[in-house]
Amino acid sequence: MAVSSATAGLHTACHALGIRAGDRVWTSPNSFVASANCALYCDGAVDFVDIDPRSYNISVSELERKLCTAAERKALPKALIAVHFAGQPCDMRELAAVVRPYGIGIIEDATHALGATYQGEPVGSCRYSDAAVFSFHAIKSITTGEGGMVVTNRENIARNARRFRSHGITPDTSRAEPWRYEQRELGYNYRMTDIQAALGASQLNKLDEFIARRTEIAKRYTAGLAELPLQLPHIGDDTTSAWHLYPIQIMTDDRAGTRRNLYFELLQHGFRSQVHYIPVHTQPFYRALGFRAGDFPAAESYYEGALSLPLFVDLADSDQDRVMEIIRSTLTQR
Repeated sequence: MAVSSATAGLHTACHALGIRAGDRVWTSPNSFVASANCALYCDGAVDFVDIDPRSYNISVSELERKLCTAAERKALPKALIAVHFAGQPCDMRELAAVVRPYGIGIIEDATHALGATYQGEPVGSCRYSDAAVFSFHAIKSITTGEGGMVVTNRENIARNARRFRSHGITPDTSRAEPWRYEQRELGYNYRMTDIQAALGASQLNKLDEFIARRTEIAKRYTAGLAELPLQLPHIGDDTTSAWHLYPIQIMTDDRAGTRRNLYFELLQHGFRSQVHYIPVHTQPFYRALGFRAGDFPAAESYYEGALSLPLFVDLADSDQDRVMEIIRSTLTQR
């Protein structure tokens, strides 16, 4: 189901899974705010599960611990939104094994992961989830300018999503009055435009080429930065990354200060880096809901030294070499 944005897709997926007022949804604090906001759009309640320090995705062991506590308190979530951060898939089989006994739904936030694989299958196959959501924002692997997609193997979710993205309206199949339609619920105009869809369809033919180039750039970073005081991205077993981002962690004594110096040094030479992400629970809006610094220490520790390096299909090898030269120079002059 093509939608107007990935945020619209996450909202649609939550609604299609039956998230309603008071239902709890858990997700990762290491993500863009839309991964949590979508549950609030359904009048649900949000909580977070801390991340694994290597993959930067939801920690399976932390999820298991938190579910045991929630079961004792009769406060289990109705759905888990698993974020494939930077294009590296979560361990979906392990996540599903932990949450399925509780009857919890799973949505994959695959906005970074179009073109990635898990256990030999494309992310979005939904083998271990109820639905997955992709993004076609301008900086993603393929783009429709703005747009997204909800995919599922479950017909009831597909039916609910199609209706919700189009004003809550469904056609009446009556042959006597074929012009009739019925509004069954309050929906939204979340449809993708035909022009955007045409652009996306044309780019799909280039997806493999785009992912191959991103992978090549990532491998060059990994080889060129291996001896520096950095934690480089970890690729899990039986997975390939879409390499939406190449996030490094600075492992010097003054991580935040070094990160700041490196950011501005790259910027001075014309290279834009970025920090992904400020932990969602530390945002003022979520602090007003009761979350505090220290609630999810692994995500906060990752953020303190995180920096995403330039990575896009048209990045020239010479420019990438210059980026790595600046990083080496900055880190060795401490």
